[in-house]
Amino acid sequence: MADPLHSLAPAFQAAIAAAFGPEHAGADPALRRSDRADYQANVALGLRKQLGGAPRDIAGKIAALLDLGGVAERVEVAGAGYINVTLESSFLSRAVREVAADPALGIDRAPAPETVVIDYSSPNIAKEMHVGHLRSSILGDALARVLEAVGDRVVRQNHLGDWGTPFGMLLEHLVDTGDGEGADADRDINAFYQAARGKFDQDPLFADRARRRVVLLQGGDEATLVLWRRFVAESRRYLATMYAKLGLTLTDADIAGESLYNPLLDEVTAELSAKGLARESDGALCVFPPGFTGREGEPLPLIVRKQDGGYGYGTTDLAAVRYRTATLGARRLVYVVGSPQSQHLAMVFKVAELAGWLAPPARAEHVAFGSVLGPDKKMLKTRSGETVRLLDLLDEAVQRAREVIAEKNPELDPATREQVARAVGIGAVKYADLSSDRIKDYVFDWSRMLAFEGNTAPYLQYAHARIRSIFRRASQAGERPRALPDDQAVPPPGAVVIAAPAERQLALAILGFGSAVHEVAETLQPHRLCTYLFSLATAFSTFYEQCPVLKAATDEERLSRLALCDLTARVIARGLELLGIEAPERM
Repeated sequence: MADPLHSLAPAFQAAIAAAFGPEHAGADPALRRSDRADYQANVALGLRKQLGGAPRDIAGKIAALLDLGGVAERVEVAGAGYINVTLESSFLSRAVREVAADPALGIDRAPAPETVVIDYSSPNIAKEMHVGHLRSSILGDALARVLEAVGDRVVRQNHLGDWGTPFGMLLEHLVDTGDGEGADADRDINAFYQAARGKFDQDPLFADRARRRVVLLQGGDEATLVLWRRFVAESRRYLATMYAKLGLTLTDADIAGESLYNPLLDEVTAELSAKGLARESDGALCVFPPGFTGREGEPLPLIVRKQDGGYGYGTTDLAAVRYRTATLGARRLVYVVGSPQSQHLAMVFKVAELAGWLAPPARAEHVAFGSVLGPDKKMLKTRSGETVRLLDLLDEAVQRAREVIAEKNPELDPATREQVARAVGIGAVKYADLSSDRIKDYVFDWSRMLAFEGNTAPYLQYAHARIRSIFRRASQAGERPRALPDDQAVPPPGAVVIAAPAERQLALAILGFGSAVHEVAETLQPHRLCTYLFSLATAFSTFYEQCPVLKAATDEERLSRLALCDLTARVIARGLELLGIEAPERM
């Protein structure tokens, strides 16, 4: 990996071992970027507890034994015991050239790639997607892209709610409205659900028919399954449209709804009973995982078979864990599910561990997230108090972006303006979500997310477009004879020479890309990549103000700065792509 951190860390550990013995060789140098130098290590503060003595003396011994020949031009002890490292310009130049020549832009493959199953989006097919489905869909898709970028085999699983009691009333209403008419993809599926719900609540005869229909569905009645498949197929077409609008990588092949696990539920229950984990409680079959108690301290049950003999979400979720580890071969299970489900998922994971379905090295992680709030700091609603439809939200995003783009660049032709508006509008919605610490709620604010200043998607997209405009101007001015198909002159990667302070800061920012991506893959926190991209764009802005590009003093300097511009644009575009956001060439 081109990140200098990966050159510095082994040297620090060797110096620590030489100064204080091999038993301390694994000490973390705690390297980080610094305002006073390129990097700063505070390992001395950590070693003080083990070694005693003044941290500054410890730091001095380490610094004296550091072998950073060809890497650092200066190593200094500062403050209470920090070690500041300033890299050689020639080292930075080589590292940047390596990244420029690397198709992966410095993202190394994970040393031990895994099969990772990501459970995300997961709406109920009986209802239209609303703003509540936004975070799981956006977060999950970004994580899937990032994990694939580091070399993991990612299996997307869209755990649709396509089974269970509600389908009795939906299918019976489908019969009442005519063969297939009620499942027309052009109809308002929310209205269809509400009509079925209303009949179920108000008409006892319809309610009885609906309950019988559930029995027929779960029993495998072919005529009922035909209706169910038709309803599911129309709903899937609707979902495909929504996912395309959002720019998600989820496809029809990734759907693994609750119905997939229905044939496995008896096996799951029998296995839990055979292993002595499940027992009767108030007529239901339950597992009481250790460590989970109610308000009065009573053990909390995970119900695997209800009193009436039916199965609930807990059983389906257990079957999913079993299927994903045994059949799909997953070693890492990632659940992108809202925070309110934390206890339920923790209980499912614990029972799966007790049953041996989630045994090391396999493990499960809950990617919890908060809610999307309105300006009143309450759940985002329409003015009439209804849940915001996702389709309406996305359409409004594009319309608002269309107005912003028309004002900012009225010279764009209509087709390009429309393309840019969609990229900016959808990108703004996604980035506002991804740039927030996922565990926290965030306020949905159109003016902030569509701003061209600050940590927003439009700011990053505009930075990319501005860089690309440099190459269009360079091509028109004949700065370079060789050009890409879109007439953007691009210098060879070997042209990079780092000299000016702003060039150094931009180079250091570029070199951190691979580490930022790996950090997201490890922590499952996409906002860290957003923070990185914003810092990169900010470093470029400073570079562009302080270092003339097309009007550089020499041909060598101009080529070097063009190469830095090109690499910055490529990293921004790739970073946005990992977040599921487009990077327009013009804005």
